[in-house]
Amino acid sequence: MVRKLIIDADPGIRDALAIVLALLDPELDVIALTATRGNVTAAKATRNLESILEQVDPPKWPRLGSAVKSPDPEPACLTELGTIASLDGKFGLGDVDFTMSELQHRHDSVKLLIDLVRDDPNRITLLTLGPLTNVAAATERAGDFLSKLGSLVCLGGSVSDGGDVSATAEYNIWSDPEAARSVLNSSANKTFVPLDVSNSVTLSLEQYNRLRNPSSRAIEFLQKIVPHAFRAHHQLLGQECLPLREVVAVAAVARPNLFQSQRMVVDVELGGHLCRGMTVVDRRYRPHAIENATVVTEVDGQGVLDYMMNLLQQTQ
Repeated sequence: MVRKLIIDADPGIRDALAIVLALLDPELDVIALTATRGNVTAAKATRNLESILEQVDPPKWPRLGSAVKSPDPEPACLTELGTIASLDGKFGLGDVDFTMSELQHRHDSVKLLIDLVRDDPNRITLLTLGPLTNVAAATERAGDFLSKLGSLVCLGGSVSDGGDVSATAEYNIWSDPEAARSVLNSSANKTFVPLDVSNSVTLSLEQYNRLRNPSSRAIEFLQKIVPHAFRAHHQLLGQECLPLREVVAVAAVARPNLFQSQRMVVDVELGGHLCRGMTVVDRRYRPHAIENATVVTEVDGQGVLDYMMNLLQQTQ
């Protein structure tokens, strides 16, 4: 059965790879891509989604939602070894400034989310690859938004592995912890894919170099942007491989048989210099505690890699 999917993202290079896979997967019907600020600015997030679609040119184009520039300053992306933004280059998709046609009529991401879910209640999966800002805003604007979603899958948080933007916090949660807490405290059917699982699947340069399909627009596009990610992860983080966090999140939607999960009690720390944005899992035995989220705990890493490589090799 084909699953209707909306992807909400702040697209850098790894997000782009994940979005390409979702567009190629015949078992996913990507009905919309909505932009949010986070890893890149609101303007770059919107532009990058447009660039991905123009470069890949899928048979069916999803609707596009534009991120609205916030009056608040763009979040700082500092880590101990450089900036998260630097991993994705000047434009967010490496250092390539893709030429594209300008949209005549832009649609606000939050309004588009609300309209699509209301038009097709309980049948749409929303996958978030960035901060949960748009989800929280949609819930504030339309109180029935989350209850009408079929399911919500969020890339974010950490159970035991600490953080990436700080010692305790994962970036997507840290970037807008208030939004994350509001979503966690909702009654929505929600699944979180934490760092513990998403960081465990990586792509080596050798594996990437096996991608050969001269007739594929998708591979041609990825060859323009992915090499920058390999260089940046090596130079800034000392990593010789590319973590496939966003790809893992797409696979969690498309191939749930590759994953195991557990119901947990999860909250988000909003205060403190060291712990702001930290996801806190309450492991105590409490008979009356109510688990508020499904958390992915294990992944078949080879299965995810096979899923990605097969899709890319088969596409035209």
